[in-house]
Amino acid sequence: MAKKSSTYKDAGVDIAAADKLLEGLDRAIASTKQPWQVGGIGGFSGLFKAPSRGMKTPLLCACTDSVGTKVLLAKLLGKHDTVGIDVVAMCVNDMVVCGAKPLAFLDYFATGGIRQSVAHDVIAGVARGCRQAGCALIGGETAEMPDLYAPSEYDLAGFAVGVVDAARVLDGKQVRTGDAVLGLASTGVHSNGFSLIRKAFSKRELKGALGLRLLKPTRIYVRELLELQRNGLMTAAAHITGGGLPGNLPRCLPKGCSVRIDRRAWRIPAVFKHIQRKGSVTDEEMFRVFNMGIGMAVVCRPGKVERIRGILSKMKQRSYVIGEVVKGDGEVTM
Repeated sequence: MAKKSSTYKDAGVDIAAADKLLEGLDRAIASTKQPWQVGGIGGFSGLFKAPSRGMKTPLLCACTDSVGTKVLLAKLLGKHDTVGIDVVAMCVNDMVVCGAKPLAFLDYFATGGIRQSVAHDVIAGVARGCRQAGCALIGGETAEMPDLYAPSEYDLAGFAVGVVDAARVLDGKQVRTGDAVLGLASTGVHSNGFSLIRKAFSKRELKGALGLRLLKPTRIYVRELLELQRNGLMTAAAHITGGGLPGNLPRCLPKGCSVRIDRRAWRIPAVFKHIQRKGSVTDEEMFRVFNMGIGMAVVCRPGKVERIRGILSKMKQRSYVIGEVVKGDGEVTM
């Protein structure tokens, strides 16, 4: 008897399923199209023009990041339509702090087996994030790897490219002692600290309202920061991700400067206090793992504070004066 021939599908990889997924996402992907985009998706690479109007020396900026173990919470709740926003946010928020405008985004979706509804929700969320950030989703990769991931598991990462004029790069060199530090409110825990969260709470506890609250997507601050930059109001900015305020603020400071933070300047959201109580976590550890209600920090001259807060208020972004730049060696005191 002749031996039955094997197929890629028999080995766990369904190419037709990946093609069907893209067909169902055509409208969502098309909704992210930008004037600088060249063609659509489906080729071996995505093309776009780097807008340089009004720029003397345009510089390209590139960032990559992932959602981390937040995808495990999405799986637990069976809700996959927000982690795509997270992966865009984690990249473009890193990018905009140097003054760059996001232009293009690509996603990497790896799974043990393509489930159409799950993959559709994830990538549709990526498209939503791109619309919020004003960048084009120009391509990506859907990788089906049955022996590396369990059939129901997936991982999600992204890559963004942007542009900024060399003369307008925010690199911290303009920061000086006496500058004010403003904190822009987060929408919750964003996309950091989920390994600690899963250790603090049982799966049963996370399946309810708490889990949905924790799954709330990361705030995208692109519009707000680009508006502040256009008006020449910032001297630096820092995306508050893993490492919290102590780990991220020093990244935007020049030598000889530190930051003094006043914890009383804003009300820490209840979700962080709940995590701290349930996990028996110290204050120091909480501030080094989580954003504690501040998703982005902006450094500016004291005389610019009220104007900045006025702009942010009109854009429905809550902000607080949380500290000041002082002499030091890059440390953050709280």
